[in-house]
Amino acid sequence: MRVLALDTATESCSTALLIDGAILERELECVRGHAEHILGMIDALLREAGIALGSLDAIAFGRGPGSFTGVRLAASVTQGLAFGAGTGIVAVSDLQALAARGFALAPQLERVLVCNDARMNEVYYAGYARRGEHSVALGPERVGTAAALAGIGPDAAGIGRGFAVYPGLAERLGVRVPSGWERLLPHARQIAQLAVAEVRAGRVLDAAEALPSYVRDTVAQPSSV
Repeated sequence: MRVLALDTATESCSTALLIDGAILERELECVRGHAEHILGMIDALLREAGIALGSLDAIAFGRGPGSFTGVRLAASVTQGLAFGAGTGIVAVSDLQALAARGFALAPQLERVLVCNDARMNEVYYAGYARRGEHSVALGPERVGTAAALAGIGPDAAGIGRGFAVYPGLAERLGVRVPSGWERLLPHARQIAQLAVAEVRAGRVLDAAEALPSYVRDTVAQPSSV
């Protein structure tokens, strides 16, 4: 199995190349300028692995939610690469990718509440539960004020920069945020791993279907990514 993954939806600009379970990766955190780095990072990974785009089983990307500019960038880069290589694509939720990061860090964890900063005094959020080697969403992805969030039950952990922006949120919701988890962001590593199950199930899309998911329908100020 060969899957290339990329993500530019947040401050983290990352790419990962999964080859039969082994992963090569690159990551750069920057407020803006993702478009200047992502293609070079992808090229570096392919050169390191010694493979061509056309040999991939799929190209996966973080479809959002996140920065409008960043999510559009990931979708357009994925679409362009997939068209050129004749390869299918897999769109992965950035919230699910961050949940997967939490489950990987804490194998005993059963439920996680992802809360990412959405700017404009709002957060993107969703709850996930572990199901064997996979995770399932406990509800739809949402965007709203921190005050609008509800907990997802006892023994849940919180992850994402929404908890750093709103430091009293975890206590109000009754979730524990392990040290450092309030600084974590989605990463292409988890996007690649989540895409594997989709490829195996035959849920690979055409390049034209590389579409972003904003969750928020309108925006009143430009994104900083």
